[in-house]
Amino acid sequence: MKILDILQDRHRVGKKSIAVLIDPDKVEDPGSLTRLLNLASENCVDFFLVGGSLITTTNLSEVIRQIKEAVNIPVVLFPGNSMQIDPGADAILFLSLISGRNPDLLIGQHVIAAPILKNNRIEVMPTGYMLVNSGRITSVAYISNTTPIPDDKYSLAACTALAGTMLGLQLIYMDAGSGAEKEISSKMIGTVRKAIDAPLIVGGGINTTAKAIAALQAGADMIVIGNALEKNPDLLIEISDKVYDWNQSVETGK
Repeated sequence: MKILDILQDRHRVGKKSIAVLIDPDKVEDPGSLTRLLNLASENCVDFFLVGGSLITTTNLSEVIRQIKEAVNIPVVLFPGNSMQIDPGADAILFLSLISGRNPDLLIGQHVIAAPILKNNRIEVMPTGYMLVNSGRITSVAYISNTTPIPDDKYSLAACTALAGTMLGLQLIYMDAGSGAEKEISSKMIGTVRKAIDAPLIVGGGINTTAKAIAALQAGADMIVIGNALEKNPDLLIEISDKVYDWNQSVETGK
């Protein structure tokens, strides 16, 4: 079953998902990655996202290979540019940065990547990518040369997401950015949720269980956890327990 179909099916019934974001630049040694993979496997992580705004190492393929050999969890590319494509992944978030006005990240990089992806088996998932202000300039905002949506412009975010789905984008990804000072507010997530009928992914600044649950309750279908696990790996255990309980209640109707 395609990953996009899985996300859409879960969205329809109200089930939630967890993704762990791995930046190849931050994989210091195979041992640390192995520990994270084991933790994810034990705690019902649904997907791995692999990528970053600026990858300066050459170990993207090696990181994907290690994940695929260690666990049976789908690997989804989260590319910062058209160079971050690897045939070992299961799928790619084909990100169009709809919150900005940089034509290279709206369509330019996609033109370069399209023929490469067509000749691979990777599932392509058209995704509207929206940066939301998190209190400071993040790497993705700097590298993309775009201004994030102000964190109090709820209608602007909702209209941006709506336009993306009207253009045919199948997923919406709202991101505060790696290492964000603060997470995207529940009000922002909820306003976007009401505007669209597509799976909604939320990441950036989710560094506590309370923030994760707040995002899910506000309407996120999938939360993405990255930097926070470097400081507190046990956070994944706490969040996965809550998501498991949520999904069980959906199944039982309680």
